[in-house]
Amino acid sequence: MSHPAEWNLQEKTHVFDNFRFDSGQNLAELKLRCITLGTPRRDGTGAVTNAVLLLHNTTGSAETWLRPSLGGELFGPGEPLDAEKFFLIIPDAIGFGASSKPSDGLRARFPNYRYTDMMRAIHLLVTEALGVDHLRLVLGISMGGMLAWMMAGSYPDLMDAAVPIACQPSPISGRNWIQRRVSIEAIRNDPEWNGGDYATNPTRYVLTAPFSGLLTQSVVRIQERAPTREAGDAYYRELVERARTGDANNRLYQVEASMDYDPSPDLDKIKTRLLALNFADDELNPSALGVMEPAMAKIPGARYELIPAGPESNGHLTSLLAALWKPYLHAFIVDVRI
Repeated sequence: MSHPAEWNLQEKTHVFDNFRFDSGQNLAELKLRCITLGTPRRDGTGAVTNAVLLLHNTTGSAETWLRPSLGGELFGPGEPLDAEKFFLIIPDAIGFGASSKPSDGLRARFPNYRYTDMMRAIHLLVTEALGVDHLRLVLGISMGGMLAWMMAGSYPDLMDAAVPIACQPSPISGRNWIQRRVSIEAIRNDPEWNGGDYATNPTRYVLTAPFSGLLTQSVVRIQERAPTREAGDAYYRELVERARTGDANNRLYQVEASMDYDPSPDLDKIKTRLLALNFADDELNPSALGVMEPAMAKIPGARYELIPAGPESNGHLTSLLAALWKPYLHAFIVDVRI
């Protein structure tokens, strides 16, 4: 994926020895791969003063932020996350991209990581491996937004501001959890899964994989893509083939990792300036549940924007279309002087 030279993209994999997971399991070497953009600026004590942490979604990796619809909208000169101004830290979470994951060799013997483990590992990456003691901003989309909520409550002095996008600060439940349970059971009951010790990737579970895609996209965009039965069949086959390219164990672990997600007990610990962004046509995080308003009331000065559906919005996947939400981010950054 191409990127402007002025972004100063650097890539490195950091290894943490004997990482202990909340389950009690250990991994002798936990690899966390990280992309950075821009250049760190330091004060008189040597502390980095311009670091921003960006967290990817459940179907993504650090590369997700390099897409034209994200980085192309956010990282250029004068944009909200100008790579000439900020030092952007973009990790692959545990289980994703080039970081440690089941398909590296352990398969189903890989530790059963959860979001808390992912959060702790990212904190180690930032503070120990990169030597960044303080962040100007933590911003995440979907799963990354959920991690941003957790970090804001768990490490309240780490950041000046947090922007969780396309998520809610409540226990994973309801339709959001049920669609994940469908994915989990489809993999675990695939006759070719063999307890995770398969020689070739299972093929049956991918037939149900498009279900999650139906919930993450706007029904209007899906109808535009599939206005006839024939077009719907073709799109279904495309989604199945896309799922077939992934590893079943990796996907299973990624989905199960969300089981422990619940930042609500720590909301009153959040001290940072916070902007939460959701989308009116996001069926995974529907505003009708009434989660956001009482949650935001627990955080002094927190802001919440429910972005209306429009001709270009795409449900939960609007999180990947920064052009539709960067005006809110820009106004927030200017107002709180990030």
